[in-house]
Amino acid sequence: MNLDPELDLALERVIRAPRATVWRAWTDPSRLERWWIPAPSRCRVERLDVRPGGAFVTSLSDDGTAFVPHLDACFLAVDELERIVFTNAVDSAWRPANPVPVAMTATITLDDHPDGTEYRIVARHGDPDTRAHHEKLGFHAGWGTVTAQLAEFAEGSR
Repeated sequence: MNLDPELDLALERVIRAPRATVWRAWTDPSRLERWWIPAPSRCRVERLDVRPGGAFVTSLSDDGTAFVPHLDACFLAVDELERIVFTNAVDSAWRPANPVPVAMTATITLDDHPDGTEYRIVARHGDPDTRAHHEKLGFHAGWGTVTAQLAEFAEGSR
C-alpha cells in the first residue's frame, strides 16, 4: 500500500492470533465493543453493517451509563479476512458528515504472519493540515491503544 507521508498516518503490529479471529473482532458488534474505544471508556455499537455502503456507528461512555456519539461512518470496501475501508467524511446515511474533528478514510488490512496476523492501519487525509491535526490530536496514542486492546482481546480469544 502506497503511503503519502504528507497525507497519511500509519500503524502496524503483529497480533498473535489467527486472521479469522482478528476479523471477527472487527465484524462482530459484541466483540468490537470490547476493544474499539480506549479503556476505561466503554463502547456501544449502534450499527455495524460490514459491507460496502454499510453503516459503522458507535457511541462511547466514560461512566458506563450515559453514552454519547463517537463515530458515524460508512464502509467503502470490505474484502473478507483481508481489508476493511471506512470513512467518517460520509455518515451512515450517505450524507456528507457534519463537521468532524478529523475527516479521514481508514484502511485496515490483515495478512498472514508466521506469528499470527500482520495488522495495518492507514488513515488517509485530504490535506496536510488535517493529517497534522490528526497526529497532534494523538493518532498514534489513540489508535495504538485500541490496537493493543484488539491484540489483547484477539490473543485471548483463540
